[in-house]
Amino acid sequence: MTEVEIVLANTGERKMVPQGTTVAELAEEYTRSLKANDNKNPWPVLGALVNNRVKPLQYRIYNPKIVRMLNITDRQGFRMYRNSLCFMLYKAVRDCYPEAELHIDHSLQNGFYCRIVGEELPGQLEVCRTVRERMIALQEEDIPFVCRTMLLNDAIELIRNERIPKTLYILEHLRQLYVEMNFLGDAVHKINGKLAPSTGCITTWDLRTYEDGYFLQCADPEHPDKLSLYAETPKLFAIFREHHKWVDLLHAPTVSDYNRIVHDNGGQQLILLAEALHEKKYAEIAEMVSKSGARMVLLAGPSSSGKTTSCRRLSVQLNVLGYDVKQLSLDDYFVERARTPKLPNGEFDFESVDALDIPLLNEHLLALFRGEEVKIPTFDFIKGDPYYSGKTLKMGPNSILVVEGIHALNPKLTAQIEEGLKFKVYVSALTQLAIDDQNIIHGTDNRLVRRIVRDNNFRGWNAYETIRRWPDVVRGERKHIFPYQENANVMFNSALLYELGVLKRYAEPLLKQVQEDCEEYSIAKQLLNFSELLLPIDDKFIPHNSIMREFLGGSTFEY
Repeated sequence: MTEVEIVLANTGERKMVPQGTTVAELAEEYTRSLKANDNKNPWPVLGALVNNRVKPLQYRIYNPKIVRMLNITDRQGFRMYRNSLCFMLYKAVRDCYPEAELHIDHSLQNGFYCRIVGEELPGQLEVCRTVRERMIALQEEDIPFVCRTMLLNDAIELIRNERIPKTLYILEHLRQLYVEMNFLGDAVHKINGKLAPSTGCITTWDLRTYEDGYFLQCADPEHPDKLSLYAETPKLFAIFREHHKWVDLLHAPTVSDYNRIVHDNGGQQLILLAEALHEKKYAEIAEMVSKSGARMVLLAGPSSSGKTTSCRRLSVQLNVLGYDVKQLSLDDYFVERARTPKLPNGEFDFESVDALDIPLLNEHLLALFRGEEVKIPTFDFIKGDPYYSGKTLKMGPNSILVVEGIHALNPKLTAQIEEGLKFKVYVSALTQLAIDDQNIIHGTDNRLVRRIVRDNNFRGWNAYETIRRWPDVVRGERKHIFPYQENANVMFNSALLYELGVLKRYAEPLLKQVQEDCEEYSIAKQLLNFSELLLPIDDKFIPHNSIMREFLGGSTFEY
């Protein structure tokens, strides 16, 4: 029997295996070795990176490969877990209420907000109990998730019998001969990503009622035997409510709806409407600031959320109301490199609030509110030191200060400032477009695509560099930004319904340059998978004050 060499990246071990060996066989042997080495309860292997492509356990190896086993603690493994959990929910709803429709609307607090829609459904609590019990039964039955490559026309005929018209539209407009379809018992769907081996691997989750829908709670990826921390986020949920109103107004909640509009030459109108909604929201926030009596607006948000443009556009709206607007960037208050905190791996932790000179900032803010003139530092990011260029700031009786930065909502940052002087704004890109009614596009992916394009345009970085740094950015956000988002007086969703169609033109060539010999390749492929579903839109119609100009270039504002 012909053998091929595989390298098990988790251990560095090289071995010869028979041609046609499955990843499942390798995973079984790998798990046995972990148990033999006193890892008594290793997390189940959900899939693998095979030459840095995510593959399910049934994948067969015929040529030499590098294989890295994935479990729920790996970011690619956690996606497999989430994809599988959502498919289990779809199957359970289909089994319990065949005439109902499941809508997985958006991610929320390490889980998903869902709606189950249909005529003559029982009460919300009864629906939740019934579907939850069916999901538990599916888990106990340990049913395999099956991925089959089949002729596109055959897949279309299968999907015609399901109540998922948005998925059908996507399949009908694919330009390929074959497509991968996913099966769980008698249920079939097109899941955007790979799945776990079976329902028995999906052990930590919960389903509960939430508002007028349901919350599908995921495991904590760092402690997979526990549910993710749960906290009420009414302000964030209100923004998602607003998001639904916007997508209904624009008639484009999913990729298939968006593609219909673009195909019918509606791209320009889509841009104009989306931008008008943004401008209306900035004006509303300015009115709220005015009525609050605050003298300082604190504007925060995660990476690539459009904070800087939001700061500029909100300032314009405050000018319209008669304010003398002063702006302050927290980036100018970084401490020198010698005082910058470090991550466990020894690299500088620029995401930490302690990377900022908090005492100096509070000293300056107090002086400004006393009407004194203050010398403002400028931070040299190349040398890693602040310096004074002669820039000063002074506030008059009709002045309002807009402070922008990722930590602006952290109480530690402005602890010496009276709360009544502050108005807090949280900005984030909460993706408005979904692939279909059961497959969402995660906001972190949306922001990563933005950052890839911006880093290439303004820093000269390639997509590999941006993707490599992204996990540290996300970890910093979870620790330093997201815990304070509910401190905001108001939240602003900076996502634009058309943006992924515009970013597609710039991001796809960059993503295709990521080489197969690095783990970042799997993330690049994941981003390409949903980007390739979208029809492109020309950016010539985008206004020069748009948030998108912060990433594409050509902005009216200076950054």
